[in-house]
Parts: sequence; C-alpha cells; structure tokens
Amino acid sequence: MTANGNPERVSYKSLYRHGVDDKRRVQIPAKWRSNQDTVYSIYLWKTEGQRFPCLLVLPPRTAAKLEAKVEEMDFGDPSAESLRRLLGSNSDDVTVDRAGRICLPDGLAKKAGISGESVLVGLFDRFQLWNPEFYEQVEAVDQAHEGQVKSLI
Repeated sequence: MTANGNPERVSYKSLYRHGVDDKRRVQIPAKWRSNQDTVYSIYLWKTEGQRFPCLLVLPPRTAAKLEAKVEEMDFGDPSAESLRRLLGSNSDDVTVDRAGRICLPDGLAKKAGISGESVLVGLFDRFQLWNPEFYEQVEAVDQAHEGQVKSLI
C-alpha cells in the first residue's frame, strides 16, 4: 500500500535473463516485486501469428480485470466457452517466495519450453516469460515491425 492507502502499482519494464532451477523457480526482478505475498496468475499465451508460446504473468489487479471480462461473457456462446477452457486449463496461480522467486507450474513450463534459463519481458502492466531461443525469434519479428507498431501511440 502507498501512504494514501491505495494499492501499490508496479510497472514492469525492461528485459531480464534469469536462470530456472531444478524446481522450476525463477527470480522476479526486485523492481517488479511489490511484496512477498503477491499472487500472480500465469497463462500459457500464444497470439495469432506467434510461432511459439510464452507464459503471460498477470499481477492481481490485471488478472482480476481479465477474469471479470471472461466471467461477463455469455454462457451460451461456444466461443466464450472455448476461451474459458483454453484459459482455465492452461493457467495457474503462483506466489512469490521469501527469496523473490516464483515456481513455474510443471505443465505450463513444459508447454512454453522453459527450463534452465528464461527471458522476462516487461509489458508495463504485466510481463512475459520466454524460452530464450523462442524470444530471439519473437524479438526479430518485433524489430521488423517497430515503425508500424510505434504508430499505434
């Protein structure tokens, strides 16, 4: 909490490379941690045109927004049900330990190809965890589209 009683907002910026130990624990950068009791929601994430998946990590506030949006979708809509299954079956919650690490769920880490080393990419209100080789390919695509995507702002 901040001095005025509002929840602390962390901004996830920069790129980090961190090892992943045998228990699938990865260090969260100190600048990205608000406290040790933070529960992050992790989703296997692959957007259209993206060749490899990553792990999308949402802090509580951002996760709550996503979950509220999904919960508002019509129960009779087959696309909404498909989305719920895709997100629900490929997600989990993790807590930051005393050493500032999170333990990646085994199935999600395997599906994202993360072991030994990871690349953490800040996305301002969330961050991604990548297999380093997969990230190199995504980074090349991002750089090729840099001028086009910067026109969005």
